[in-house]
Amino acid sequence: MIDSLTNFFITSSIIVFGIALLLTLFRLIKGPTTADRVVAFDAASAILMSIVGGLSVIYGTFSFLDSILLIAIISFVSTVSISRFIEGGHVFNANNKRNR
Repeated sequence: MIDSLTNFFITSSIIVFGIALLLTLFRLIKGPTTADRVVAFDAASAILMSIVGGLSVIYGTFSFLDSILLIAIISFVSTVSISRFIEGGHVFNANNKRNR
């Protein structure tokens, strides 16, 4: 009884996350500014990590957790680089040399 109830709620949460992902992808494509697209990309990656986590619980395996970590790392690096590009036009600051 508890197992079937747990599977029902996890499956319904994955469906809700899928709908949220579709709405976020719509904002990612249609967003009026680049900053809106960056926020939508960050939200989409968080929703995708939640979906993969739910699938990991349904299948009862830990092998999906590596992909969640990979999605989080790629999302963080891309969000920081795009934000730095929007801010000043440079992702890497080559003129900043340390004085030793």
